[in-house]
Amino acid sequence: MRIGELAGRAGVSVRSVRYYEEQGLLASTRSASGQRHYTDEEVERVVFLQRLYAAGLSSRTIAELLPCVDAPSEEASDAALTRMAQERARLSDHIADLVRTRDALDGLMATAREHRERLRANADSSATTC
Repeated sequence: MRIGELAGRAGVSVRSVRYYEEQGLLASTRSASGQRHYTDEEVERVVFLQRLYAAGLSSRTIAELLPCVDAPSEEASDAALTRMAQERARLSDHIADLVRTRDALDGLMATAREHRERLRANADSSATTC
């Protein structure tokens, strides 16, 4: 199948398919005229790649995990699990940073609300004395 059909069947853009190929995550054969051709197996691979991206993994990390898919072995599986654990720890650290940032913003918002209330109270007291 050609690139447009692969993209349509996998539910991604043609641009995504080209990107996956540029990153070495997907392979195609070329016709004599240079057109890319794919098999039905590449549809499943693109769907799988989408799941990996949705899990927050980068192209580089995905490339490190693919040997487990392409040549399954206990060693490749162990390496993939180790790499995924590292990514999970990285995401957990990032989440903790985001929570701290959100909490700091909440504090700033509380201060701004208090300031606004003081302004209102001062405006109300000035209006009643005039």
